[in-house]
Amino acid sequence: MVKVIRRSFAAVTVAILAFRAVGSFLSWIEHQEDSAADTWIDEDEFEDA
Repeated sequence: MVKVIRRSFAAVTVAILAFRAVGSFLSWIEHQEDSAADTWIDEDEFEDA
């Protein structure tokens, strides 16, 4: 019975950590999309002008 409780607790802990990790990653991706326009500039565009 103790094994079942330990494994259940471990499964819940892993699920919570995975959920937080995915949330953090998606938040980071969203932040990168906001600042990507300023970072990636094609220098050839300015040479043609």
